[in-house]
Amino acid sequence: MTTPRPAGDLLAADTTMGAVTLHVGDLATMTDYYRDALALTEIPALAGPGRVALGRGTSPVVVLQHTPGLPATARNQAGLFHTAVLFETEEALAAAVAHAARHPLSRFVGNSDHWVSRAFYFTDPEDNGIELYWDRPRSAWTHTTGRVDMGSDWFDPQAFLAEHLTEDALRTTAGQGAQVGHVHLQVGDIPTARKFYVDTLGFEVMATFHGALFMAAGGYHHHVAVNTWNSAGVGPRAATLGLGQMALAVPTADEVGALRERLAHAGIAARDDGRTLRFDDPWNTLVEVSVG
Repeated sequence: MTTPRPAGDLLAADTTMGAVTLHVGDLATMTDYYRDALALTEIPALAGPGRVALGRGTSPVVVLQHTPGLPATARNQAGLFHTAVLFETEEALAAAVAHAARHPLSRFVGNSDHWVSRAFYFTDPEDNGIELYWDRPRSAWTHTTGRVDMGSDWFDPQAFLAEHLTEDALRTTAGQGAQVGHVHLQVGDIPTARKFYVDTLGFEVMATFHGALFMAAGGYHHHVAVNTWNSAGVGPRAATLGLGQMALAVPTADEVGALRERLAHAGIAARDDGRTLRFDDPWNTLVEVSVG
């Protein structure tokens, strides 16, 4: 039987994911894509020189940072596997999928029923992965030995759209809620990732699956996943286009302080302005944790 970890070693149960920052080579094309294909709207309050933030309402989903001159990311490097955007209803998911599928620069790469959720996968114009998904109610999830049961079953995407896509949802897509539900990363090895994200950062292991590890706070199926499917054995990332930063929000400054102590104990350097911690994972992925 697994011994429960002390609460001070864990992220708060209501930890959430923030916007994912991408370094992009063509800011105009990428802005148009995320606005039109995902029906996101620009959030001027979060914009800056060469930077565009897009989301739903005031909730940012992606921040595009124009960083010309960087090389393109490669499939076998550490970095982003996909940014997963969570929708509140199956109708909202269907509308978002319809928008993405109709965009000429979208590449549809599949869909899957993960038992806890239903998901559709796309790739943006600069080869960043995107997941669009909806969660089943937590009461419908099943568990084995304290972990969430997850799988990967095919379902008919056309039948899903026929059942859930409505003209009203299509007309009001941009006004429907959406947020980053989780981020899936490519890493060099699972034990190192587990030591960093579980033992130090404070997530709990929720599932393991064929070279992948799924971690979360508060019993969610996963806030962060890592895999070695394309990247086994790779070292720290060089500067490239693609993933720039992954963000988490915790409820109080005390949670930030507890994490600051865990990082210091593990010998991990962090930049700290009193409300926000910024630090790098073992593959040079920048992680930001701030008070939500």
